[in-house]
Amino acid sequence: MSEFDAEQKQWLQGFVSGIEARKAADKLATRTAGAPAAQPIGPDALQYAAQDRTVAAGGKLVAEEVAKRAKHPLDRWDEVVARAEAGQFPKGVDVFLTKYQGLFYVAPAQDSFMCRLRIPNGILNAWQFRGLADAAESFGGGYADVTTRANLQIREIGAGSAIDLLAAIQALGLTSRGSGADNIRNVTGGATAGVDPQELYDTRPLCRDMQLYILNHREMYGLPRKFNIAFDGGGKVPTLEDTNDIGFVAANVTGGEGIDPGIYFHLQLGGITGHLDFAFATGVLLKPEECVKVAGAVMRAFIAHGDRTNRLKARMKYVIDRLGRDAFLAEVEKEYGQPLRRVGKAEIAPRPLADKHGHVGVHAQKQAGLNYLGVVLPVGRITSEQMRGIAEIAQRFGSGTIRLTVWQNFLLSDVADRDVGVCISAIQALGLGVEASAIRRGLVACTGNAGCKFAASNTKGHALKLADYLETRVPVDLPVNIHLTGCHHSCAQHYVGDIGLLAAKVDRGEQSVEGYHVYIGGGAASTNEQAMAREYQRDVVFDELPPLIEKLLSAWLAHRSSETETFFAFCGRQEIAALRDLAGRTPLRAVAA
Repeated sequence: MSEFDAEQKQWLQGFVSGIEARKAADKLATRTAGAPAAQPIGPDALQYAAQDRTVAAGGKLVAEEVAKRAKHPLDRWDEVVARAEAGQFPKGVDVFLTKYQGLFYVAPAQDSFMCRLRIPNGILNAWQFRGLADAAESFGGGYADVTTRANLQIREIGAGSAIDLLAAIQALGLTSRGSGADNIRNVTGGATAGVDPQELYDTRPLCRDMQLYILNHREMYGLPRKFNIAFDGGGKVPTLEDTNDIGFVAANVTGGEGIDPGIYFHLQLGGITGHLDFAFATGVLLKPEECVKVAGAVMRAFIAHGDRTNRLKARMKYVIDRLGRDAFLAEVEKEYGQPLRRVGKAEIAPRPLADKHGHVGVHAQKQAGLNYLGVVLPVGRITSEQMRGIAEIAQRFGSGTIRLTVWQNFLLSDVADRDVGVCISAIQALGLGVEASAIRRGLVACTGNAGCKFAASNTKGHALKLADYLETRVPVDLPVNIHLTGCHHSCAQHYVGDIGLLAAKVDRGEQSVEGYHVYIGGGAASTNEQAMAREYQRDVVFDELPPLIEKLLSAWLAHRSSETETFFAFCGRQEIAALRDLAGRTPLRAVAA
């Protein structure tokens, strides 16, 4: 018998994987409530028990759950290596399973992998940044994207380069394990942790410990859906913790009956703004050293009670909606092993407010004579050459630390007063800068259809065109955040932007063209602006979007109650119809060709 060719081998591998998955499904389907199965044991027992309860109750596991049960995704390393050696990308359910290694096959947008890392608190050393630049150049497209989770993505990775890239990442003391699929995403914290004059708590140790907890507890890879965790230490740069499944918010307890003064963390749960929910305040106060274990208890409760039959309703928000907030907290306490401390009569100082655009510019640190510099990135993209340059600047003029933010940019910390000027000049020589217009400072865009199959529009390209247009026409003098997201997954969090743009295909005659639904008036708790953006207009083709936004911003500047009234506050006191009327009566500004 002749040897199989590469295509035959890949087909056979997929065929066998399908048989394994069907066998697992058959075993689950034939179990009944009256015929108990053997009790699951080991680190995967929590997930398996949840799957068994689902089937015993008459539910049908979705294909992803069946595949995870047939063989745990973390046990499929040999398959990932074999495909790389054969120069092949995954197919079918293997596309989902390969995301457990941090590899995303993003066809048809790009016939390549995207690799997403895990960078707790978003902080890298210069040598790591330089190493990632080399890896992106050797195995990817020669650039990286900073994400809205203070993380990095490397794109345009060939099938045969996947393992080499993962090895390069691991050699830098980093990992991409569990950065996609039904896993806990990058753990975010204060971008200015440890250097911020106003912060209440340095989140770096908490993010590190949370990362280590996830990596060393296999049951944390048994979630029914993705999961986000953020720690806000009260610093100047917003962390957007209220958009996470778990948000920890530092609080200064000054006194009160039955509680010692000190720094605690509020526990918030269930944030998922793409589904129109901020995290709610549970009334639980935690000491810093309690946070990680409580997070583990929350996730175990989610693993046990999450929906494994409908991926549209599988996020933790829906578990809380189904059980009720108090009942879910009771499940968390059961997993934690003791009651959780309630706020009760604690006296808590007001939360320090973040600076909406505090991630850009030069800012003094709490360490005398030192500064951090917020570098502007055009919608989060940075080339390998720029990364190497930034690493050199950070090492020469700072402490060799690069701090990624949830605003798709980064900070260079620990720059001495005397070196600020030369540091800025060096950054400018790379084609970057520490200053930008109010429009460009708060510009956020997801990958878009240039690299994501779900996106309906070219969000990054449109964001830059929109900024170019508005900067020459509208003299915006206060912070405004514009978020462009490509699909309903809302990776760019359009609902918390002053202006949120959700990509859509819009009919124009017999053609379907790229456009957006427009939302206005969104914001987050850290700047005292928590609100879901309201729908302003639907189905706007991109060609007509810049003048529409120009009229809206110009109406604000012409009709605001004072020079200090923000766009957020202006929108908040207007009905949508009134805003449309004001904008409609506002003339467009003529610009010389």
